[in-house]
Amino acid sequence: MASSAELAPQAMRPQPCVIGGRRSETPDTFTLRLAPGAEGARFRPGQFNMLYAFGVGEVPISISGDPSEPGQWVHTVRAVGSVTRAIQKLGTGAALGVRGPFGTEWPMAAAEGHDLVIVAGGIGLAPLRPALYHALRHRNLYGRVVLLYGARTPGDLLFKRELREWRSRFDVEARVTVDHADADWQGAVGVVTKQIGLAQFDPGHCAVFVCGPEVMMRFSVMALEKRGVPESAIWVSMERNMECGLGLCGHCQFGPYFVCKDGPVFRYDAVLPFFRIREV
Repeated sequence: MASSAELAPQAMRPQPCVIGGRRSETPDTFTLRLAPGAEGARFRPGQFNMLYAFGVGEVPISISGDPSEPGQWVHTVRAVGSVTRAIQKLGTGAALGVRGPFGTEWPMAAAEGHDLVIVAGGIGLAPLRPALYHALRHRNLYGRVVLLYGARTPGDLLFKRELREWRSRFDVEARVTVDHADADWQGAVGVVTKQIGLAQFDPGHCAVFVCGPEVMMRFSVMALEKRGVPESAIWVSMERNMECGLGLCGHCQFGPYFVCKDGPVFRYDAVLPFFRIREV
């Protein structure tokens, strides 16, 4: 997998970008479309940018757009801290600073010829959406394409229009579940790990991408191993504690790795000794 960007100009200096559009996904989550400058917006599925709210600070946010459309940065943001809440208040036409893209990507080339299984929890669908875009655009390169997505409630589901589209396709198995249903919900209820045992894919000939809360990823890996998926066929995104994007500040150290530089996407067997230690 490719590593993080070297110390190129865009790595250290925020590039001013204008918010060209925004959409509310849930009460606390929104998607921004940013118009980049002359350097464009090319990235690989799984990478992230540092978004800078002028006068407040910056925060790492995964790129959730289509990698085949490099004309804009698309970021899906959950407002949980001072920087993301400041970004949430910005309207169309406001400016943000962008550094990046940084980090390793989902191994789309290595997954070719295999069944592709995408397991997402909550906002973890945002970093995985570019991988799904790529797989559907190059559908002939993959075997079965399976999306397993779980959220706390129906109101917490992201990308609802696209979820409907993906579930209507004959060449995708999309299973959506919620932990707690409301009166209108007619889908599955329960944690997303339950869907792993129901999905149709070849455990011995697949590539699995997992992103979500760490406890969800731990139980997902356990369920995948129970299905017979080898550890070397599982990739996880460890998006945690990143502050600089360059491996300089040390906040995101994960065993011998820096998540922002050596990740955020890791093959599971490479981080297994540290993944299961909650204090790391």
